[in-house]
Amino acid sequence: MGVSDRTAVLRSWLSDVLGPESLELTPASSDASFRRYWRVRRAGETWIAMDAPPEFEDCGRYADLARRFRACGLNTPEIHAEFREQGFLLISDLGDRVYLGELNEQSADRLYGDALDALETLQTRAPVDGLPQYDTALLTRELGLFREWLLQGLLERPLDARDCERLDRVESVLIASALEQPRVCVHRDYHSRNLMLTEAGNPGVLDFQDAVVGPITYDLVSLLRDCYIAWPEARVRDWALGYFQRACASGLLNAVEAERFERWFDLMGMQRHLKASGIFARLSLRDGKHGYLADIPRTLGYVLDVAGRYPELREFGDWLGGPVSAALESRLAMAA
Repeated sequence: MGVSDRTAVLRSWLSDVLGPESLELTPASSDASFRRYWRVRRAGETWIAMDAPPEFEDCGRYADLARRFRACGLNTPEIHAEFREQGFLLISDLGDRVYLGELNEQSADRLYGDALDALETLQTRAPVDGLPQYDTALLTRELGLFREWLLQGLLERPLDARDCERLDRVESVLIASALEQPRVCVHRDYHSRNLMLTEAGNPGVLDFQDAVVGPITYDLVSLLRDCYIAWPEARVRDWALGYFQRACASGLLNAVEAERFERWFDLMGMQRHLKASGIFARLSLRDGKHGYLADIPRTLGYVLDVAGRYPELREFGDWLGGPVSAALESRLAMAA
């Protein structure tokens, strides 16, 4: 079914759900997946309609997790109606004040404070029954995105035996660090583009449908070393160590030294940022969403910073900061 056909079917379903009064549909946001969102207006009220083609997306998982997370105190959208077979949801409208557009030097402590409160709620109160495990297989598949889509795809760089050995060695370090951490509910995309500034219950939390059970630092580093906005490292450390103290007080962490937690945080971020850079390359090459290419230098910048702090990662950092970065700079200049 084409996009226009799906929109016609969506309009018909919304009329059945909301009544025959005239509806206005306008695009609500862009998405890195196959989902599309519409703002629905009728008689002064607004909702969000999600169109998630069932051959690509599972809107039922989104609905189930939205209810689960709302029940534990998170401000996720309320599900007003659903048509799972067709991939349609009608959900509450959390507005259009995305964190990314609201963060600045003056607002950051307050907004991140609210986001860290919500993260603690997610990690301490959200049930994890039935969620997939963030295990070795999943971590390995994610790291493979960097090889496949950024190195071999975007940069068209063949990998020789030494390159593969270098990548294998780093991946084993990152995966081992992830697996030794305490396991909690992980949103898996907890950052400034998926958090909404709301009048009550800030923040509104979106894009949680890929939640898993995994490492305690994953969402924390997603938030604080955001692929879309960067902060001075000293400020990031303060926020991260503040959360470490809260996690110790709440029982999420037991007998864990701050230095060990910082290493977990650093290496978890490195895993995420290698994955994200591969996803950004894939969005450009496969889906024609070239705007994400501009986020790759910031994302790999985090990787280079971390690699320089740990002796076992330094060789990888030299390689990434040398020939790989030079090839990336040349490729991005061509795309500009």
